[in-house]
Amino acid sequence: MASAGQHDASGGIEVGLVKPGDVGGGLTKDVRHGHGRMAHNMSSSSLRKRSEVSLFSTVRCRFLRRLLANLQEIFLGTKLFVLFPAVPFAIVAQSYGFGRAWVFTLSLLGLTLLLSEQIAFYTGPTVGGLLNATCGNATELIIALFALYKGKIDVVKFSLIGSVFSNLLLVLGTSLFCGGIANLRKEQSFDRKQADVNTGLLMLGALCHVLPLIFRCGVTSAEQNASISATLTLSRICSILMLAAYIVYLFFQLKTHRRFFESQEEDEDNDVVVHEDEAVIGFPSALAWLVGMTIVIAILSEYVVGTIEAASDSWGISVSFISIILLPIVGNAAEHAGAIIFALKNKLDITLGVSLGSASQISMFVVPLSVIMAWILGRSMDLDFKLLETSALVFSILLVYFILQDGSSHYLKGFVLMLAYSAIGTCFFIHRSPDENDGVDVDALHAILRS
Repeated sequence: MASAGQHDASGGIEVGLVKPGDVGGGLTKDVRHGHGRMAHNMSSSSLRKRSEVSLFSTVRCRFLRRLLANLQEIFLGTKLFVLFPAVPFAIVAQSYGFGRAWVFTLSLLGLTLLLSEQIAFYTGPTVGGLLNATCGNATELIIALFALYKGKIDVVKFSLIGSVFSNLLLVLGTSLFCGGIANLRKEQSFDRKQADVNTGLLMLGALCHVLPLIFRCGVTSAEQNASISATLTLSRICSILMLAAYIVYLFFQLKTHRRFFESQEEDEDNDVVVHEDEAVIGFPSALAWLVGMTIVIAILSEYVVGTIEAASDSWGISVSFISIILLPIVGNAAEHAGAIIFALKNKLDITLGVSLGSASQISMFVVPLSVIMAWILGRSMDLDFKLLETSALVFSILLVYFILQDGSSHYLKGFVLMLAYSAIGTCFFIHRSPDENDGVDVDALHAILRS
């Protein structure tokens, strides 16, 4: 059988075609391209599309041909290529002093673009899985670092806990609902092992949030000042423990129990399993584009952090709502869409790997890392996310656990999770922190409510 993709001597890409007779002509063995792939890789790849690599095959200059092929794959190889203009528009809007709300909006749209996963094709399965696990929530991590640098601790906390809400309730709920509607006459089941591992980690993370909250609420008013320092110390110790748990989780996921998390696409018509995802650009190009996309995301994240208050004032929406609801939805829109696509195909194991895996990464890696980074920067960030946010987090994890406990799914379960996310979103749409309420005419608001 012809190879689906071969490198020429220059490192460029020459694509061969798979002959129709090679598949279905008596072959019953698995045909695999590349390494066993994790849910995050497959979710990202579901939004990529094959581009016509022959467009530049007639260019004689080898270097120019490779450069044009790489540009084509990066910019036209994803179904979200229509959003690429938002990146230069955001930079122009920031440079020429356009409205801050416009800069915020364009930056959010630009952040929906994917980091290149091509580099994972050139590493072993362990290193590749580690890269994708680490980079899967790069947007949240970069936004958190910029917000920490500017001292916006509340924005960091809101955006991170909002990302957990988004993955647990919105992404998983929408996926189960759409998958249930699309597969009404099919049995929808999944392997509970992966779900049990992730929900266990999420409960551990929730415990590390509850302890500082209880510690703060359990002291008297006279001990309040002393408890602030103690809560911060407790949070830092818990963050170290959470990072240790995440490292063990990675070893568990990528080494000892990799079979729990590997996702394979099965052909329902025959026994052939074909993985069409292959490296389409060389390793140096993949590494260069990864660095370049990270820099672009860093620039857009800085714009988002710097203009979030202006956008809040312009739109009349609280910063907490923007951080908890809008930022997570837009920041992971591509990965979320991939989870829904696989649910429509009745591949719930991949959907659970994306939604629960991403929530676990945020809770057990990005959150504690942010606390440690704040410690290094001299900022006082703890794991006390306040009573409302922490309570919503605990009940969200419990709801997901009970939804998934029987290993089967239908559209009603997804609908329940979507309603839960809507209730939390409504709560934070109404809720404003004391700092945000400073500019609100409370008497006028009460008069409107009475009328």
